Amino acid sequence: MKIKNLHNWNIDIKKTIELQKSLANRVIQCKFDKKIKTVAGVDCGFTPSTGSGRRKDKKSIVACIVVLCAEKFEIIETVYAVKKVGFPYVPGLLSFREAPVCIAAAEKLKITPDCIIVDGQGLAHPRRLGLACHLGLFLDIPTIGCAKSRLTGEFKTPARTKGSTSPLKDKGEIIGSVVRTRSGVKPVFVSVGNKCRLSDAVRIVLDCCVKYRLPEPSRLAHQTVTKLKDSKEI
Repeated sequence: MKIKNLHNWNIDIKKTIELQKSLANRVIQCKFDKKIKTVAGVDCGFTPSTGSGRRKDKKSIVACIVVLCAEKFEIIETVYAVKKVGFPYVPGLLSFREAPVCIAAAEKLKITPDCIIVDGQGLAHPRRLGLACHLGLFLDIPTIGCAKSRLTGEFKTPARTKGSTSPLKDKGEIIGSVVRTRSGVKPVFVSVGNKCRLSDAVRIVLDCCVKYRLPEPSRLAHQTVTKLKDSKEI
């Protein structure tokens, strides 16, 4: 998979906020109604220590991308990468911590998916550049943020039936959608990553939620990350 080289990752923390604002202006929101044949999910997590307590040492991050056939949700390709943590934990700047390893995994893909669902925020971010946006600009394909919790913004709880939505707003601006993917189950927070509209993002997430709260691509990526973190393979 071809990756754009937008900037290097050896960057001064003081300059990251300005870079975020600059990159946010490059996010494309456009109609995406192409018939999807392949859809991918990406997730990452910190590797645990090797001690008996199995506490997370947060020295390395593993990222996994799972590509599925969009019709039957069968796995076509799975890749992963591991990198040492190169950026400190700073709220609002997590993409600088997590994106490098996700990109390293994407570089191994033989298949370029039609779109990718990221377990994280897209435009639903204080500076409109969550992980899904940051990755979307590097990967240059339609990208969607689907997070388990809210980072910023206000909303009214959607109805309890599957498919119900409620706008996520920040200072009057709609930055995402709160989506009920299963009846009576906690909603997820969907936002544009790149090269799609919010309505497209919501539609794709709902189409990918077959049995569970989370869309199948990112759910399977999360499962793989969890297995890898506790294995001896990495």
